Amino acid sequence: MNALFTFVVVIQVLSAIAIIGLVLLQHGKGADMGAAFGSGASGSLFGASGSSNFLSKSTGVAATVFFAATLALAFIGNKRSPAGGGVMENLPTTSAPAVTAPVPATDAAANAPKETAGPAAAAPAGNAGQANQIPK
Repeated sequence: MNALFTFVVVIQVLSAIAIIGLVLLQHGKGADMGAAFGSGASGSLFGASGSSNFLSKSTGVAATVFFAATLALAFIGNKRSPAGGGVMENLPTTSAPAVTAPVPATDAAANAPKETAGPAAAAPAGNAGQANQIPK
């Protein structure tokens, strides 16, 4: 489906460039006045009357291809996958890290090695787990 979308976009861009080129090659309505004085018909690539028919028909074909490509892009772009849910369902699944429960202060004081000197030994048993924390 992606290759078809790319192909249609390329066709649309080429037809748009062709339309631009063909429109710029054509003479406008004001060029007829200059041709009456002899400057327009002799310098024309397709002759005096051949350019209007050929360039007009070529522009019409390029415009038809452009509009067909635009409709094809609208049809291809309208094909949507069914809605599966929210954004979070498309995330890759990863295993959550193991969370360990905090040890209560009374168990930490009972299992902690006894120190004879230092600030932890001077702290009461209820504050043993908070000896290295910054006071509020």
